[in-house]
Amino acid sequence: MKRFLSILTIGILATAGVHAQVWPSKPVTLVVPFPAGGSTDMVARAIGPKLTSTLGQPFLVDNKAGATGTIGATQVKRAAPDGTTFLVTSLGPLVIAPHLIKGMQYDALKDFDTITVAVQAPNVFVVPANSPHKTVADVIAYEKKNPGKMTFASSGNGSSDHLTAELFWQQTSTTGLHVPYKGGAPAITDLLGGQVDASFQNVNAVVQNINAGKLKALAVTGEKRSPVLPDIPTMAEAGVKGVEVYSWQAIVAPKGLPADVRTKAHDSMIAALNDPAVKAQFTAIGLEVVANTPAQFATFQQQEFARWKKVIETGKITID
Repeated sequence: MKRFLSILTIGILATAGVHAQVWPSKPVTLVVPFPAGGSTDMVARAIGPKLTSTLGQPFLVDNKAGATGTIGATQVKRAAPDGTTFLVTSLGPLVIAPHLIKGMQYDALKDFDTITVAVQAPNVFVVPANSPHKTVADVIAYEKKNPGKMTFASSGNGSSDHLTAELFWQQTSTTGLHVPYKGGAPAITDLLGGQVDASFQNVNAVVQNINAGKLKALAVTGEKRSPVLPDIPTMAEAGVKGVEVYSWQAIVAPKGLPADVRTKAHDSMIAALNDPAVKAQFTAIGLEVVANTPAQFATFQQQEFARWKKVIETGKITID
């Protein structure tokens, strides 16, 4: 009897070991909390096929847009932590929306298991090609003489481009007029047409217009110059410190993901991000592959969470 139980126990443990190694055993959903076509969607669709090829199960992108990304984030928070659902998101739902939306259905710091920050890119301070402003110093001088008159377009209240402008004003003791749009595309259209005076846009969203001479870049918000705009100074080089800002995309899972699944998912996603073809696709438009560890991501999220909380409270920013 004892021998039978020992054999049975060994069999059970062996079976458990096999099951622990078979993830994924069914299709995996990559929830993108924004419409198709944007930077976050692009990241998910770039790594999805690589993960499918490597892991042998379909990795399907599901766009669940709405409420500045919080609808999709809430869906993932409520999903089973079994490795079949991940959230591929921008910084908004994880470090900005919690300070702006009341009654949110998730705790951004507690309800997810961090996987990795996938990519990041600085914003770039742009003005129309025919703008009289040629440098950041020109803008600051103008705003000090004309407080609240220079218009700054953004993709919406509480967006990264909006908050970067607010941070710029706070760091330079100036004020401008925020003009929110319903997305980045219409903001860029009016910027190109000269209906608005300036904007802090993601590098990848406007680099082609800059290179074509349709927009004038004054500075980038990175700690170093952007490889796709090597002649454009950083904000620090332009004389403004404390405006080092990156827009970033990251991957999280519902809280409680088994450790072995989390490790395998992380390693597979890092490999996909660093695939030469994928990496080339990102770097061509100014996206830098980060591919950090879950622990590094968790620390970074806490830092970003605190930083944008301060900017939002100082600027008395609302999404109304």
